[in-house]
Amino acid sequence: MSSGAPQKSSQMASGAEETPGFLDMLLQDFPAPLNPEDPLPWKAPGMMLSQEEVEGELAELAMGFLGSRKAPPPLAAALTHEAVSQLLQTDLSEFRKLPREEEEEEEEDDDEEEKAPVTLLDAQSLARSFFNRLWEVAGQWQKQVPLAARASQRQWLVSIHAIRNTRRKMEDRHVSLPSFNQLFGLSDPVDRAYFAVFDGHGGVDAARYAAVHVHTNAARQPELPTDPAGALREAFRRTDQMFLRKAKRERLQSGTTGVCALIAGVTLHVAWLGDSQVILVQQGQVVKLMEPHRPERQDEKARIEALGGFVSHMDCWRVNGTLAVSRAIGESQREKVSQKPREAV
Repeated sequence: MSSGAPQKSSQMASGAEETPGFLDMLLQDFPAPLNPEDPLPWKAPGMMLSQEEVEGELAELAMGFLGSRKAPPPLAAALTHEAVSQLLQTDLSEFRKLPREEEEEEEEDDDEEEKAPVTLLDAQSLARSFFNRLWEVAGQWQKQVPLAARASQRQWLVSIHAIRNTRRKMEDRHVSLPSFNQLFGLSDPVDRAYFAVFDGHGGVDAARYAAVHVHTNAARQPELPTDPAGALREAFRRTDQMFLRKAKRERLQSGTTGVCALIAGVTLHVAWLGDSQVILVQQGQVVKLMEPHRPERQDEKARIEALGGFVSHMDCWRVNGTLAVSRAIGESQREKVSQKPREAV
């Protein structure tokens, strides 16, 4: 990821000028809300969603859809936020699905923290209703676009390159979100941008999940404006808990390491889990920001052994003879600990 200086104001204003035209084209392509028999313009996120997953998953749907249609990023984020907020204020009980019998039996064996009932919603019906909500907001904004959707923001020069290597499928995911404030309706004067990479293993499910929910969970934390490092730490922890519940429901086995950068004003906040890394290049010089979690680190080895595990060298350093990473989201067979975010000015 690289950042350039802010663009000239005339260039920044061009997005605002494109906004009405984009809404006109969107409503021309979709002149009416979807009927029950109409095909969805996007792929529903699975069969079921828990209540806690709705905000992140619907935001991911809308941002992907609007981005594919070349919506100005501030407009896409603000439109998504408004549609998600409106839908979450409605009664979602009409989308409720009862868990399967075997899931109910498994819940009886959970500990006290996980005994709270999980509300599962039909993802297909919810995705259809959400598109119609997005369509309604676009129609309202066609007449008068709110300032938040037209506001200029710092322009970022972002480069993304991904390599699958020898794996059968790409198991990694990345996030580039310059319009963080607009997506979550943050109105304070601090400009924020978020970037992340999640290195999946054993499948793509955990990496995709983290790419959808870590920043959503960070934005939910009331301490985000005053303690971004704490908000990121809690976001990783919360995302891990959510994915473990999903993995249990859907019998998923994957995991992911990850690293994210939240730029708030002039401060760079970095949070990581496992051996994913971020570097800062300043005037051609590499500035070390973090120490990745690896099984061979003495403090990591001591932590793992204190939890009853062991570290051994086979083809590489591994935890309990199998895992090549010492910390990750997912992988329910391993004990969990919090990652350690740091800040760099």
